[in-house]
Amino acid sequence: MKAGKIPILLVFAAVAGAFFYLDPGRYLTLESLKANRARLEELRAAHAFLFAAGFVLIYIAQTAFSLPGAAILSLASGAVFGVIQGTLFVVTGATIGAVLAFLVSRTLLRDWVVSKFGGRMEGIDRGLRENGLSYLLFLRLVPAFPFFLVNLACGVTGLPLRTYAVGTLFGIMPGSLVFVNAGASLAAIESVSQVASPRVLGSFALLGLFALLPTILKAVKKRREGKALPLERQ
Repeated sequence: MKAGKIPILLVFAAVAGAFFYLDPGRYLTLESLKANRARLEELRAAHAFLFAAGFVLIYIAQTAFSLPGAAILSLASGAVFGVIQGTLFVVTGATIGAVLAFLVSRTLLRDWVVSKFGGRMEGIDRGLRENGLSYLLFLRLVPAFPFFLVNLACGVTGLPLRTYAVGTLFGIMPGSLVFVNAGASLAAIESVSQVASPRVLGSFALLGLFALLPTILKAVKKRREGKALPLERQ
C-alpha cells in the first residue's frame, strides 16, 4: 500500500472507532427524535445558520463513513426544517458524502478489486462507462441496492466523477423527499419501516426501471443490428 493512503485509512478507522465507542446511535432513534424535537427546534430558532450547517456536516460524515442513522436524520430534517429546506439539506449532505465515499473507494480499493476480480469487473466497468447515468439512477432509485455499497462499487470502476455526482443528486431526491415529508408529520409515525411502505418501494422500483429504459432500448437496438449483419453479408 502506498504511504499516501495510510493517513486516509487511519482517519476512517478513527472515525469508525469513535462512533462505536461513543455510541451516538442510541440517540438516532425515532423515540429519541420525538422526545427531543422541541429542543432541536429551539436550537434552530436561536442559531439558524450554525444549526443548519452543523446538520449538513453531520449528514456528510454519516454518508461518507457509511455510518448508521440516515433514515432518522432525514426524518429529523423534515421535523425541524420543514419539507423544502429539509429535503435540500438532506440531498446536499448525502450527495457530498457519497462523492467523498466514491473518491476514497477509488483511491484505496480500485487497484485491489481490479487485481482480485480481473475480467469480471470489465463488463461492469464498460457498462458504467457507456451508460453510467442510467445505471446509477437505477441503482439509486431501487431500494434493493444499499446506498453505501453503490458508493464503494462505483468508485472502483471507470465511472466519471461528474456522472456519479449528477446521478446521485437526482437519484436520491425521491427517497429523500419521502422521508423528509414524513418527518414533517413526525407525530403520525410509529416506526421507520412505516415510511418505506411496499407501495413506496414499488414506486421507486418503477422509477428505477424507467431510468434504465434508455439502456435497455440501446441494448435491444445493438442486438438487432448484430443479427442483421450475417444477412447483409449474404
